[in-house]
Amino acid sequence: METKIFNGFEIVQDLIKLRWIPEILKSIHLGNQRYSDILKSIPYLSHTELNRKLNILIDKKVIEKNINGSNTYYSLLNFGDDLVHIFYHLEDLEDKYFQTASRK
Repeated sequence: METKIFNGFEIVQDLIKLRWIPEILKSIHLGNQRYSDILKSIPYLSHTELNRKLNILIDKKVIEKNINGSNTYYSLLNFGDDLVHIFYHLEDLEDKYFQTASRK
């Protein structure tokens, strides 16, 4: 059981520590499923970096790439949905504790 918990933390930590991963997943979650829409929704993200990160997310089974004719769409898999949930929870914790600490 302890190994399973450790491995779960390691998998999640390896993904969320990578720059742009939370932003990309949240962008897809918010409905930006086309490459150009994802790129436009994240300031300062380059084409090269977006390509790299999308490939990592596909390899890790976080998102899937769907091709429909000449259009390509990205969507979250269950793991991606769970990660987005974690990101929003972390933001809630930041709001709750960071804001409170700054008022003291």
